[in-house]
Amino acid sequence: MSTLPILKWPDPRLAQPCAPVQDPGTLDQLVTDMFETMYAAPGRGLAAPQVGVMTRLFVMDAGWKTGEMTPLVCINPAIRSASEDLATGEEGCLSVPGVTAQVARARQITLGFTDLSGQPQELALSGAAAIIAQHELDHLDGVMHFDRLEEAARAALLAEYDRARGA
Repeated sequence: MSTLPILKWPDPRLAQPCAPVQDPGTLDQLVTDMFETMYAAPGRGLAAPQVGVMTRLFVMDAGWKTGEMTPLVCINPAIRSASEDLATGEEGCLSVPGVTAQVARARQITLGFTDLSGQPQELALSGAAAIIAQHELDHLDGVMHFDRLEEAARAALLAEYDRARGA
């Protein structure tokens, strides 16, 4: 196992949509390394493009910071349904360290995905798990959390990020 370098904005790969995974059986080491990287960061989700792998895969663990390990591997995920009820909350990103933004997301989603054994799965997610899954799925589509903000808020967040990284 090893931690992987996490790409930081404005790396152009973070704005690119990812290709579908063709063979889930080849992902064991990558998934292990992604979990190790996520926990070390410390984050609650990590998408493959954040570590430079341009494929539709993310890992997440909504509960580990509060003491309940709930690791989840999502290959070729898609939201099957989403509640119209939105929650707006502070959202950070391992690829944009040091800044957070108020982002509105569906409170509940049904997420379809393939697991590591190649089996299709479907999960109803709510609260933090739903928000994390939506954030990570955005990464697979080349969308950053600040892309969901109004232009003025997006510009302010990016200016704060530039100051934080000394750019």
